[in-house]
Amino acid sequence: MKSFRTELEDPIVEKDILDLEKKIRLFREGKIDSEKFRSLRLARGVYGQRQQGVQMVRIKIPYGKLTTRQLLKISDISDEYATGNLHLTTRQDIQIHYVSLERTPELWAKLEEDDITLREACGNTVRNVTASSIAGIDPNELFDVSPYAEAVFRYFLRNPVCQEMGRKIKMAFSSSDKDDAFTFIHDVGLIPKIKNEGNQTIRGFKVVVGGGLGSQPFLAKTAHEFLHEDLLIPFIESVLRVFDRYGERAQRNKARLKFLIDKIGFEKFLELCQDEHKALKNKSVKITSTDNEEPIVQIIENAKRATDQLKYKAWLATNVFEQKQKGRFGVFIKVQLGDVKTGTARALAPIVKNYAADDIRVTINQGLLLKSIPKENLETIFEELNAIGLAEPGFDSTADITACPGTDTCNLGISSSTGISVELERIIKEEYPDLIYNGDIKIKISGCMNSCGQHGIANIGFHGSSMRAGVNTVPAMLVLLGGGITGNGTGRISDKLFKVPSKRGPDVLRTLLNDYAQNAHEGELFNEYYDRKTEEYFHAMLKPLANSKNLTADDFVDWGHEVKFDTAIGVGECAGVIVDLVATLLYEAEEKLNWAKDSVAAGNFADGIYHTYNTMISTAKALLLDKEVHCNTQIGIINDFETHFVESELFAFEPSFKESVLRINKIEPSPEFAKEYLADAEDFYLQAKQYRENQLAKVELNEKA
Repeated sequence: MKSFRTELEDPIVEKDILDLEKKIRLFREGKIDSEKFRSLRLARGVYGQRQQGVQMVRIKIPYGKLTTRQLLKISDISDEYATGNLHLTTRQDIQIHYVSLERTPELWAKLEEDDITLREACGNTVRNVTASSIAGIDPNELFDVSPYAEAVFRYFLRNPVCQEMGRKIKMAFSSSDKDDAFTFIHDVGLIPKIKNEGNQTIRGFKVVVGGGLGSQPFLAKTAHEFLHEDLLIPFIESVLRVFDRYGERAQRNKARLKFLIDKIGFEKFLELCQDEHKALKNKSVKITSTDNEEPIVQIIENAKRATDQLKYKAWLATNVFEQKQKGRFGVFIKVQLGDVKTGTARALAPIVKNYAADDIRVTINQGLLLKSIPKENLETIFEELNAIGLAEPGFDSTADITACPGTDTCNLGISSSTGISVELERIIKEEYPDLIYNGDIKIKISGCMNSCGQHGIANIGFHGSSMRAGVNTVPAMLVLLGGGITGNGTGRISDKLFKVPSKRGPDVLRTLLNDYAQNAHEGELFNEYYDRKTEEYFHAMLKPLANSKNLTADDFVDWGHEVKFDTAIGVGECAGVIVDLVATLLYEAEEKLNWAKDSVAAGNFADGIYHTYNTMISTAKALLLDKEVHCNTQIGIINDFETHFVESELFAFEPSFKESVLRINKIEPSPEFAKEYLADAEDFYLQAKQYRENQLAKVELNEKA
């Protein structure tokens, strides 16, 4: 493997990238366990694809904010290292595909030149912090949440408390009670609130926690109706610390925050969060939150006139809105499947520079938003966007379907989500053209039950599946109905009906739309109609389409394919759990011990304390694994080590191992405690290492005997 060196200004970033290069080399040499290596690269945005030997690289775009320079840099990277395509995700990231593993450090270094990171875009970390794309320009907002999203992103990036949790954590900021960032399906969701105290206006947030989709969706619960803005980051840190310690780590399908809360109870969870307060690095974090003035965009001379006036009027009605800054307009760009070719991205950049603010936002429905456009520039910008295929009317309408990549590239995809999405959009455009004006009915499609396409909150949703038809397997879609936003941190989970062959998805859609058009009351929204008619009504209406006894040859071929369907599900990596070996865990403990020493030496005592805690957990877990004691939580590791090693007098701790380790949340971070805790952890690690060597020596003697 060719050695790669960086010349970045940020030594932390440079070390991170060089470390990735080193670990790739050690992995290729067989010196790092494959599961450990998977965890390491996922935390650096490198995700194994369905296709062997290539990677998907996820680029972290905090709250979807991009400059034209960053867009051009990502386009250059995609051309050089990937396929010349940028995929916009429902978490406001950008993904590129078919990347060679060995080239990822070099790719990452080039992105960092323009302040773009891969760090913690995948894996068991805090994922990209999302926010309303219209934050800062939303006519309904109390204040701009963008600075808070930025601060949360920066604070937890590379933060020791969230590097190797049991599963991922997702956070979202909505700009208003309309909740267009879907806070109710997030581990932590935040909605801006204000209080008036005397002559002072106090900013804060409604905080909801424990939401999530997937095969077992949960709606988030309200932790605070109003949390002061300065207490926002400390509360989030307490949530992460509790999740890290008590969250499931062995059973992947039970390892999200929602399951921990369900298991121990919401009140107990909040109590544990409060117990972490003393140990927090900062008890209060002031976030600079003054609303910035929108940049002045010059009104262009010699404005163009739209050549297609009908399309322009439809575009104005569906893709354009006046901002809270009067006389300035936001323009949404509908992007089918979230895929933007690099040539199109390069053509977009000068349009943004010339006619809008240099601030592009990736939207959570896989589109783009341009900001601060004078009314006089709108017709010109439409004409320019139309020339490059980015002026399709109907943004976030029934005709704007959200769909994950599914079987195109993802290991977990069961049946095609992209092929059926394209077909359904074609049907809506040709057969139901007025639905580009309908912002009520949302259609969302995922390739599997994990809901990356957010089918679990769709008015009309589908997720990839399969059906048996005799000895054959048919590509299928599970039909879901009735999900959506209800506002202020609350929502509805879609009801699951049944599977239909994928090729009958268009018939499902036509049946639903026709029935709604014929039988809905005047002004009745789709979910109101669904509730009035009840699930049983829709079940009976659609059930004939699920009949597997009248299949045709075409039903056995998935969308976008030419050969007979065959299920081929790989191992998911989005939140893969590490399968640890004893030697790997001890190596990991030593690595964390060194991080702790570095942090304490640099005066970062709170970080050093948390690295020290993780050193003790990894050391204890290694020895338990050697005894074939498998633990599924950190608190379980602590308790089991006490039982198997301390009570049997193999190791001695005063007053106990548990109390020694859990000093982490009983004592304020200080230089004295950090050094004392570190010394104890190092002593424990050295004893454990010697114990392991003695055990191996005994095994060797027995084998020789």
